[in-house]
Amino acid sequence: MKKQEKRRFVKKLPSVIGIVVCMLLTPVLIMNLTIVIKSYINPDKVPDFFGIKPFVVATGSMEPAIFGGDLVITKTVDPAKLKAEDVISFKNGNSVITHRIKEITEKDGEIAFVTQGDANNVKDEDPVTYSQVEGIYLFNIGGLGNLAMFMQTPVGMLIFVGIPICGFILYDIIRRRLAGQKEKSKDNEAQAEIERLKAALAKKEEKNQHGITGGSATSQPLIYKY
Repeated sequence: MKKQEKRRFVKKLPSVIGIVVCMLLTPVLIMNLTIVIKSYINPDKVPDFFGIKPFVVATGSMEPAIFGGDLVITKTVDPAKLKAEDVISFKNGNSVITHRIKEITEKDGEIAFVTQGDANNVKDEDPVTYSQVEGIYLFNIGGLGNLAMFMQTPVGMLIFVGIPICGFILYDIIRRRLAGQKEKSKDNEAQAEIERLKAALAKKEEKNQHGITGGSATSQPLIYKY
């Protein structure tokens, strides 16, 4: 029984792996497509996916916490809830900067944040206003920034998402067809066996009938001669 269970597990393993890969890649594909579409619809606004915004770090101003080339994940936040030492991503012209809040101040009569990179010796020149805040830092993934940028391109989505998903779908189609052919072959073999048994039974019955007819004898009375 253990060998049979092991064989069944080995047969099912590729399907299980394919399903897991598909489940992992599908959200990535949906997220990338959403961000790409939103970036085209609103080019002046940083795209997000249900409040989650990924950013690629270009410099080492936040080392050693965050390195250049890292992927930073932030979440939309109410600026009024931010406090000193929070790391935020904020819009600065055409780029987004991720720095730490050092103090809370005012700018043009409104609350603003004085920020600074951990690796920088001086604070940022201009305080960050509420409208500039894009999100609060959640975590970063080392070295994944450039790869994430590539994955957002059509070629990147095709290589890292489209091809694996299509490959899994193709594999599943082939697997189902082979399983169907195997099942059909078993059915044909079973039908052939049934026909063979029917033929053997018919032949046996015919033989029995012939045996009864040929083996019957008429009895004649004994004639005694005196």
